Amino acid sequence: MGGAFLAAAVLARVGGRIGLPTIPLFILAGILLGPHTPGVVLVEDPHELEMLSALGLVLLLFYLGLEFSLDDLKAGGRKMVLAGTVYLILNVGAGLGFGLVLGWGFAEALVLAGVLGISSSAIVTKILVDLKRLESPETKTILGIIVVDDVFLALYLAALQPILSKADGMGAALMDGAKAFGFLLLLALVARFGTKVISWLMNTRDDELLVISFLGAAVFVAGVSDLFGVADAIGAFMVGLMLGGTTSGDRIRALVHPLRDAFGAIFFFAFGLSINPGDLPSVMWPVLAAVVLTIAMNMLSGIFSARVYGFGSLQAANISTTLTARGEFALILATMAAAAGLDERLSPFIAGYVLVLAVLAPLAAGRSHWLARILPVGRDKDKDPDQEKISVPA
Repeated sequence: MGGAFLAAAVLARVGGRIGLPTIPLFILAGILLGPHTPGVVLVEDPHELEMLSALGLVLLLFYLGLEFSLDDLKAGGRKMVLAGTVYLILNVGAGLGFGLVLGWGFAEALVLAGVLGISSSAIVTKILVDLKRLESPETKTILGIIVVDDVFLALYLAALQPILSKADGMGAALMDGAKAFGFLLLLALVARFGTKVISWLMNTRDDELLVISFLGAAVFVAGVSDLFGVADAIGAFMVGLMLGGTTSGDRIRALVHPLRDAFGAIFFFAFGLSINPGDLPSVMWPVLAAVVLTIAMNMLSGIFSARVYGFGSLQAANISTTLTARGEFALILATMAAAAGLDERLSPFIAGYVLVLAVLAPLAAGRSHWLARILPVGRDKDKDPDQEKISVPA
């Protein structure tokens, strides 16, 4: 563990000197020091860091929830749903078509639809934090699309599981989807109407007790979410949504920072451990084609979202580049595909695809002004009129 932290820190410090973002460097540290690369091997089995990696994902999404209040959801309204739905139609539809064209099988095409269709909440969050864009006008649009994606994610996983396992039927899939959606709705209702009670429960002057309380709540609800077929990180996001509006919200945001940064680094390091560079050449061309397709669909989605919200070209470019990242959800699908005995090319394809976009997205997001010059969107605006009433936490 110490070696993992230090390796990630050294690479990040070196990369920071030349302007590289931390995410791909943490992943590179995992690749170089993992079991699939010659030389020093810090961790023989990537599963040894599985729990800590999961905690890193939970804390990243918990922090995202703290920064995204219910007022933001209400302010986004139909625009948020429209932008998120169009994003899904473009990306999931392109992923399904790409999978069918590859000819690896229909079940494989369904997996690829999810891999190419859903952005990485963890990497998107890290990009927004690293680039200090949490208060940018387009960030609420990005987070709104992520929320819509995550609701779809829960339903998609519930429907895909019985198809891959070739067990149960569509009735069971619909039941699992209804159960997942019902649990999300319950958490949303608690966040909407239970703020005073939650604020009273969390109220303490002792920072130690406050850390233990919010960490316990985030991890516990994440675990219960998993039991209901909802991604654990989404449960943590909902807890952050609940706590962000309490009287302790500002203190929680300050206290969770070091935890988020430390365990978030382990999440990306563990991701690197799972990648075998030797498998990548066999799927290089499909990976590059999928990357180009994803970039194109995200540009179209960014242009559409910018026009819906009245943004300019820079905001459209920020939306397009930030949401290009793919990560944890794709890796979950790779695990499901391997367990179901699907085409063996899926796992190296997903690993290569996610690695390329995990490196490319932060770099592109930091240089989005280059893309803004060529996007067919009107002049830049500092604010969206519908978002002027939104107060963003510091």
